[in-house]
Amino acid sequence: MTTETTTPRPVRAAAPPELGGLGLFTVLLAAALPLIDFFIVNVALPSIGADLSASESVLELVVAGYGLAYAVLLVLGGRLGDLFGRRRLFLGGMLAFGLTSLACGLAPTAWTLVAARVAQGAASAAMLPQVLATIQSATTGPRRARAMGLYGATAGLAMVAGQILGGVLVAADIAGTSWRATFLVNVPVVLVGLVLAVRTIPETRSRRPEPVDGPGTVLLAATLLALLAPLTEGRAAGWPLWTWLSLAAFPFLAGAFFAVERRADRGGRTPLVPPSLFALVSLRRGLLLILPFSMGFAGFMFVIAVALQEGAGRSPVQAGLALAPLAVTFLLTSIAGPRLISRFGTRVVTAGALIQGVGLGLMILAARSSWPDLGLLPLLPGGAIAGVGQALQLPVVFRIVLSEVPPARAGVGSGVMVTTQQASLALGVATLGTLFLALVPGMGMRDALVTTLLVQLAGVALTGLLSLRLPRVID
Repeated sequence: MTTETTTPRPVRAAAPPELGGLGLFTVLLAAALPLIDFFIVNVALPSIGADLSASESVLELVVAGYGLAYAVLLVLGGRLGDLFGRRRLFLGGMLAFGLTSLACGLAPTAWTLVAARVAQGAASAAMLPQVLATIQSATTGPRRARAMGLYGATAGLAMVAGQILGGVLVAADIAGTSWRATFLVNVPVVLVGLVLAVRTIPETRSRRPEPVDGPGTVLLAATLLALLAPLTEGRAAGWPLWTWLSLAAFPFLAGAFFAVERRADRGGRTPLVPPSLFALVSLRRGLLLILPFSMGFAGFMFVIAVALQEGAGRSPVQAGLALAPLAVTFLLTSIAGPRLISRFGTRVVTAGALIQGVGLGLMILAARSSWPDLGLLPLLPGGAIAGVGQALQLPVVFRIVLSEVPPARAGVGSGVMVTTQQASLALGVATLGTLFLALVPGMGMRDALVTTLLVQLAGVALTGLLSLRLPRVID
C-alpha cells in the first residue's frame, strides 16, 4: 500500500482592487458635483430672493448652510468610509445628494431651501472623501499620479463651471423653473452616476477599521461652527453678540480639539484627525498652501458674480460666461500639467502663483478702466492668464498632500484635505465677500471690487512664497 502525499497549493493573495478608466470617470463626476453646487448658487441668489421673498441673511444661509454642513462632516465621512467600506458610503452619499438636490429644487419656502441645503452638504460630506480614498487605495504608481492630477483639474474646473452653469440655467428658465434648475439638474446626473458606480467602482476599506472618535467629532464640529458661522452670517445679521462670543470661543475649542486628539493618539487609540498625520511634511505644507489659495478663489468667484450683476448690470448668463476664458485655459493647462510636473517638479506651483498674479493684475486694471462696461471682453486677457496659473497650482498641491499618506489612512487623509479646502472656500466667501460688501456703501462698487482684488493679490503672493517650501519632487 502506498501513501500519496499531496503538496498543498499555495494560496494566492487576493489581487488588490483596481479602479479602471470608467470607474475613474465616475468618481471624478462625483467629485465635481459638490463643488459645482457650492458655486452654482452665486448667480442664482437674486432670483431665489425674488421668488421666495428671502432676506439677505437667509440668502447667505442658502450658501453658508451647505458649506458649513459639508466642512463639518467631511472628516467623519472619510472615517466612516474606512470603517464600513468606501464604495458603500459613496453610493449612499451619492443617492442622498440626488434626493437632497431634488428637495432643494422643489423647496416651497426660503427656510425649506436652507434646510435642504444643509442636508445636501451632509450628503456631499459622505460622498466626496470616498473619491480620494478610492483613488489612493485602488491605483498605484503613474496611474495614481495621473488620477490625482485629473482630480485636481476636475476640482478647479468644477468651481468655475458651477458659476457659468448657474448663469446659463437661470437665464434659460427651462419650463419656468428659473433658479430651481440649478438644483434639479443634479438628479439625472446622479442617476447616471449611480448606475456607473455599481458597475465600475471596487470596494475598498481600511484593513484595520477603527471606531469613530466621538469626542473628536463633536469638538471638530464645534470648532468649525464657531469660526465659520459668525463670519458667514455676522455682516447680514448686524454682528450681534453671539457672533463675537462664537469667535472668542474658537481658539479655546480648537485647543481642546487638539488636546483630545493628541491624547488619543498617544494612548494608542485612533483619533478623528491623528496629529501624527501632520508629521508628514508633504501633507502639512500642502494643507498650508491650500488655505490662501482656496480662500482667494472662492472670494473672487463670489465678489465677481455680485459686481457684474448688481454693479455692471450684467445678466446671470453674462456674469457666468465672463469667467469662461478662465475655465478654458484651466482645462487646457491641466492636461499638460503632469508632463510639466515630471520635468520641473513642484516649482510649477511657484510659477503658477506668479502667472496667476499677472492675470489677476490685468483683471484689476480692467475693472478700473472699463467700469461699468466690465464683462467678457475686458476680463478675457486677465481671466485666461489667471486660469493657466491656477491650473499649475491646485492639481499639484492635491497630489502633494496625499503623496505620503498610507492607503490604510486614505479616508482620513482625504477627509482632512477636503475639509481644509472646503473650510477655506467658506472662509473666502465670508472674509473677502464681507470686505467687498462692507466697502461698497462708502467707496462704490468699482473701487470696492478693485480693493478686494488687491487683497486677493496679496494672498496669491503668499501662496507663491509658501510654495517654495514644498518638497521638490513628488511620486
